[in-house]
Amino acid sequence: MDPTLYKNLFIAFFRSGILGYGGGPSSIPLIHKEVVEIYHWMSDEEFNDLIALSNTLPGPIVTKLAGYIGYRIAGVVGLLIALFASVVPTVILMIVLISMLTSFRDSPRVEGMTRAVTPVVGVMLFTIAYSFIKHSGKGIGWNKTLILGLVSVMAFLWLKLHPALLIGALILYALLPQKKGEKEA
Repeated sequence: MDPTLYKNLFIAFFRSGILGYGGGPSSIPLIHKEVVEIYHWMSDEEFNDLIALSNTLPGPIVTKLAGYIGYRIAGVVGLLIALFASVVPTVILMIVLISMLTSFRDSPRVEGMTRAVTPVVGVMLFTIAYSFIKHSGKGIGWNKTLILGLVSVMAFLWLKLHPALLIGALILYALLPQKKGEKEA
């Protein structure tokens, strides 16, 4: 394998790992930027399919994405490099920030910093949600996408159903046979 590929794989996942403030879902747009737009390792559609699949499996999404993409790009060595690059920034930042924040936890600046980052994380989550909705609309049609989306929001917010039940119900729905003329999921 080309050493440049290993280096690029490390850089892509290290960069998204170090900048992914707010956890896995907020890192998804950063990984998308690296994998789809900068390095062109996957198409937009392939990445969206990978996100959907990753969300159905247990565990942190960033490590699932890193493992799959690393393996797909450069085999087992790529998998290890991508996992290492995506986890190490979190470990380093956790150690540094926890030691700093414990000594400054009552500081208004630290509190202000946390509040200032929150809208940015919200925008990043909205971006990935918009991408899911757009991908779904193209796949199963806009009417089904809107109906399934609204029913899911109502079931989650008003009926207080656990997200796992919603995911399971939607997977079962996707497995139902489609009528002729309908787009398949």
